[in-house]
Amino acid sequence: MTSRSKFIAKNITFGYISNIVALILNFVSRTVFIYTLGDSYLGISGLFGNVLGILSFAELGIGTAMNYELYKPVANHDIEKIKSLMNFYKIAYRVIATVVAIVGLAICPFLKYIIHDSNGVLRGNEIYVYYLIYLFNTVISYFVTYKFSLVNAEQKSYIFTIINSITNFLTVTFQIVVLLLFKNFLVYLLTASIIGVLQKIGISLYLRKLYPYLLEKPVQKLRKEELSPIKKNVKALIIHKIGEISVYQTDNIIISMFEGIKTVGLVSNYTLLISSVKGFVDIIFNSAIPSFGNLMANSDDERKYELFRCYKFLGFWVYGFCSIAFAILASPFITLWVGESRTISYGTVLLLIADFYLVGQRICMNNVKVAGGVFWQDRYVAFLQAIVNVVISIVMIKKIGLPGVYVGTIVQGLISTIIKPIIVYRDLFKVKPSLYFRQGLGNLLVTILAGAITYIISNTWLAESTILNFMIRMIVVIVIPNLTFMLVYSRTKEFAYLKGTITRVIKRKV
Repeated sequence: MTSRSKFIAKNITFGYISNIVALILNFVSRTVFIYTLGDSYLGISGLFGNVLGILSFAELGIGTAMNYELYKPVANHDIEKIKSLMNFYKIAYRVIATVVAIVGLAICPFLKYIIHDSNGVLRGNEIYVYYLIYLFNTVISYFVTYKFSLVNAEQKSYIFTIINSITNFLTVTFQIVVLLLFKNFLVYLLTASIIGVLQKIGISLYLRKLYPYLLEKPVQKLRKEELSPIKKNVKALIIHKIGEISVYQTDNIIISMFEGIKTVGLVSNYTLLISSVKGFVDIIFNSAIPSFGNLMANSDDERKYELFRCYKFLGFWVYGFCSIAFAILASPFITLWVGESRTISYGTVLLLIADFYLVGQRICMNNVKVAGGVFWQDRYVAFLQAIVNVVISIVMIKKIGLPGVYVGTIVQGLISTIIKPIIVYRDLFKVKPSLYFRQGLGNLLVTILAGAITYIISNTWLAESTILNFMIRMIVVIVIPNLTFMLVYSRTKEFAYLKGTITRVIKRKV
């Protein structure tokens, strides 16, 4: 097994262990939260996550650009260049923390216009206290986050996974205890904040020990010609971030304004399911980014494209299967978990799933773009996505209610789905983009076919929401889509490559 494969396997292994623990804890915590505090407080939690996500637009630009810049000096063991980049990174993140704090405080007077509290659970100035705690947690994270860029560039993201897992375990465990004892949202938030501060102090001490050379003086400043590509990529990535924010950090705000904070809480049960599975699945794909960065720096176009096709095929299979599973299992699971009164319409569920599928088909493309440093070419597409999403979401939510928000999300996503492959295939692989679209359309049709068969079987004989029926539904979902995919794709090169890779990994582990 190559060193790249070893790092990917290690990152995936630790990622899976972490996500399994986090998944169990999150569902236990969510259950306790719902039955002690209710849906409205759940909506507040989701809403503030979106509001502060909007403020993070400044972070992604510098973070992604710096990760890309570190790949080459890490591969060449250029310590002085690494020191220079990390020092620049530290200064940049302190500026970002200051900007986020100032803008975050400036938003406070507008909170009353964002939150539609139809149930009257909020009293006095409570909402501002809750918001300031969320803002504090966000700001202090910027003083540590940059340090993991070097860990990621070395293909050792499992280090971050382990630290995050321990912190998450402690946070959720203590939060469950305080919810049961005090049934108080403020104490719940303060618990996470205190543990978060202690975690960041521990991380700083650990990474100082791991990379002692970063403390050595002097540190050379980056030259003008070295800063130029970084600034260019940062500008492009900030614009990309605006597009991303307009989609995934505005949905809850729009829902809160037009449908109420309680509806945000109901939707968040579904988004918890989706984000939990997505986090579990994305470990596979995100673990490969540093290795793809190494590949881009050291391989020819043909080799890059060959591995990308297999990577993309895996993305289709995994996300196609998960999309079908959500369509069949999501609402029955919510019914058994927290009651039928907390389900949402099936039309809204299908729109959520359609967006999930499209995101999954883009993830491989986005990751290869990041690894290859392709940021500048499609920078203005983000503005178009932002406008399309916000306008269509607001117009449609007024016309058809909750599903309208996700109509806007899907339409803007299609813009990215069309434009990004053209750029990547043309600039990175030197291959005709039409190949991507033909394969993508074929994959979509196969997914719809497999989903339709699974849906008919499940809803004809297993319609009643019982635990036994749910277990049988799970078996049907596991068997039918995967069997369909296997029958259709068993003779393709991509299937043969992935089968061979998985077989080799299993044999080595055994």
